[in-house]
Amino acid sequence: PLLLTDVMLPRLLAVVRAPGSRRGWREGSPARGSASATAAPPVALPAQAQVVVCGGGIMGTSVAYHLSKMGWKDVVLLEQGRLAAGSTRFCAGILSTARHLAIEQKMADYSNKLYHQLEQETGIQTGVVVVTSSTLTANSRHRPGLAGQQGASGRPLGPVEWEVAASWRQGEARWSVLDSKVKAWTWPFQCLLRSCCKCLTLRQQMTTPQLCVYLGTGVQIYDRTSILHVMVKKGQVAGVETDKGQIQCQYFVNCAGQWAYELGLCSEEPVSIPLHACEHFYLLTRPWETPLPSSTPTVVDADGRIYIRNWQGGILSGGFEKNPKPIFTEGKNQLEIQNLQEDWDHFEPLLSSLLRRMPQLETLEIVKLVNCPETFTPDMRCIMGESPSVRGYFVLVGMNSAGLSFGGGAGKYLAEWMVYGYPSENVWELDLKRFGALQSSRTFLRHRVMEVMPLLYDLKVPRWDFQTGRQLRTSPLYDRLDAQGARWMEKHGFERPKYFIPPDKDLLALEQSKTFYKPDWFEIVESEVKCCKEAVCVIDMSSFTKFEITSTGDQALEILQYLFSNDLDVPVGHIVHTGMLNERGGYENDCSIARLSKRSFFMISPTDQQVHCWAWLKKYMPEDSNLILEDVTWKYTALNLIGPRAVDVLSELSYAPMTPDHFPSLFCKEMSVGYANGIRVMSMTHTGEPGFMLYIPIEYALHVYNEVMSVGQKYGIRNAGYYALRSLRIEKFFAFWGQDLNTLTTPLECGGESRVKLDKGVDFIGRDALLQQRQNGVYKRLTMFILDDHDTDLDLWPWWGEPIYRNGRYVGKTTSSAYGYTLERHVCLGFVHNFSEDTGEEQVVTADFINRGEYEIDIAGHRFQAKAKLYPVPSLLTHKRRKEDVELSDLHGK
Repeated sequence: PLLLTDVMLPRLLAVVRAPGSRRGWREGSPARGSASATAAPPVALPAQAQVVVCGGGIMGTSVAYHLSKMGWKDVVLLEQGRLAAGSTRFCAGILSTARHLAIEQKMADYSNKLYHQLEQETGIQTGVVVVTSSTLTANSRHRPGLAGQQGASGRPLGPVEWEVAASWRQGEARWSVLDSKVKAWTWPFQCLLRSCCKCLTLRQQMTTPQLCVYLGTGVQIYDRTSILHVMVKKGQVAGVETDKGQIQCQYFVNCAGQWAYELGLCSEEPVSIPLHACEHFYLLTRPWETPLPSSTPTVVDADGRIYIRNWQGGILSGGFEKNPKPIFTEGKNQLEIQNLQEDWDHFEPLLSSLLRRMPQLETLEIVKLVNCPETFTPDMRCIMGESPSVRGYFVLVGMNSAGLSFGGGAGKYLAEWMVYGYPSENVWELDLKRFGALQSSRTFLRHRVMEVMPLLYDLKVPRWDFQTGRQLRTSPLYDRLDAQGARWMEKHGFERPKYFIPPDKDLLALEQSKTFYKPDWFEIVESEVKCCKEAVCVIDMSSFTKFEITSTGDQALEILQYLFSNDLDVPVGHIVHTGMLNERGGYENDCSIARLSKRSFFMISPTDQQVHCWAWLKKYMPEDSNLILEDVTWKYTALNLIGPRAVDVLSELSYAPMTPDHFPSLFCKEMSVGYANGIRVMSMTHTGEPGFMLYIPIEYALHVYNEVMSVGQKYGIRNAGYYALRSLRIEKFFAFWGQDLNTLTTPLECGGESRVKLDKGVDFIGRDALLQQRQNGVYKRLTMFILDDHDTDLDLWPWWGEPIYRNGRYVGKTTSSAYGYTLERHVCLGFVHNFSEDTGEEQVVTADFINRGEYEIDIAGHRFQAKAKLYPVPSLLTHKRRKEDVELSDLHGK
């Protein structure tokens, strides 16, 4: 953890204008409301700038700093109050590089290095002190999650007994923090520490001549300047209107923290930014009689929901309670965040946890209980990126109480995004476009953040689901499936069935099942997979994103040929699996496109691609009234009929032959099913199993479903969910966008060569990058791993993110995993890299490199042997494990 409780960081990161120019922000300016403040002459804003950044906290100053370092010299930063007077002012000052998400870990690691660098290169003291951090828990179920985290500079040192010898020290005396039964995981990560008092008083000096020289030129800072309106022309940022005049600009960056939601609405084209503030509490004490040293480690007590750190020889301790208090739901605004009212009754559970862990604290005098607002997002991840509706409008907000940890890295990635067109890392998990307008309801946000804030210290088991904001988007079949035992998961606000509980199962036990081991739904999903293999199952997949692209001439074909890597100039009725690539050859989307007619195409994409894919298509599509893009996700219910008897069910319902001779693979045709006309039937299942996708106009959905289930009874039909689908697709080595594929993954790295036509006769985005990569070779390769010595009943399960070792050396991480019911073994997908033993640099990965290695998958510190495969194992004729080696075949070649 990095402990940096000071407003020095925003001011260090604030890039000032060239010497001799007038700055908008003036150090030592009087407090607002004083006589001298009233008499201060107004400062004129520039008439234009390349970039206007709103927000003078850690995020806004970090973005401005990095833009200047990357060469942009016409940047204006506006702050409605004083610099660093928002949430940054009340920062508790803990930076931890131990993060669950790889991208968050990288941001925190970069922030750590940046804060050290600023002190070393400017000579201005920020009080950097290296300490360790210990995470405590008496709950053994926390341990697999903790042990699975990978730090930026090392692995966890534990578990170890937290004895008196490992306790905090006061001089020569040793303090027993907690009883010896409690376990502790020690994280050897770098930390920074600074006294919290200057963060609270906000009177730290900032500007010195050497600082101006170091930070460079090009950024003007104006405090006490409020943005009233963001001007937009033809979908592009044109400028901002403030209480002191207008500024014309090409780019606008919303770093307004808890006011970002309201600011997003202050433009001609509103920008949806889903976040909400909650009150956050921590207390400060007087120093011990013998003050704690600055090197005292920080402590996170997951069970007690508290964190503890040294503060000027005393204690700073706060936490994340189970019953948080949302604030500013009505959109209340104020120039500066004043300290909110103390609420000792609300803080009492956290105080009790603190005293239970450290009884000696009863003798310490408390200075004050700090109450300050913190912003949280619907999925506990920060928000960054460009607006899908307004070009040039960028956002960096919603740090979920980790602003200090992410400030440096997040500012860097957003600056790269603006300057180069893309960040240097995959940031999809943080992209603003992962949300839609449906997540911006104030009621939804208020209820969701009340669930999110406690989850920061809660045990998060694999495949857990949010409980608030549910049943927002549902299929017409929701009630029907729910009555048949469906258990639901949520994706992009859409309810999707996980599995179906048979009438004879213990409902309560399944609902309360939370484990890193074999889950209670194992046999249920097994029976669904078996039915898909031997009979027929139906899965409601209505949540998939669906677009129609039509034109009066050849415009639709021409633009799609340019946007997609495969050849879409195919006969009417054919379906093409293809990637939508960026200039680096990485996947912006992985989808299926059916040619409905000569001038009409039907596009199917993952559920969470709805906003992102729409924005990407609109970015490149010309303004042509003869070319129409329509989102038809809500118009069609999608049923996936999987299994060898799907042919019989559909033939009986349509009175048409559905055998491969009459209805070949990857073919699309509008048909009648039961009494309903206009059903788009496609011979694919997204799993590699035989069957059909039915895209049904919503008014016919219930009728078609009932007919399918009625006719299918004689063929052993049953409902199935996404857990079965996941098992089937991973067992067949089907990579999925957002889990296995991302914007930095190319088709050549994941066995997707068959979805690329480099010689289709027309240029497409990413073609040059793929040609170069084909010549130079790939530096990572998606590989399938089958665990050999893993006991499904007794061992921890792999879920995703497990380290992969080749010949004892780390080579990558898993991206997804599932139990293969046909293989009767766990199957993981993950990328293998080839790191040089001498320099650590990445080298070309060949098939020979993959095949010659001995592999292990590390699950919470225990390594399991695994066989690596570059192609899927053929379906086994029985459910018993084959003892002999299985010959491989290239599914993509088929």
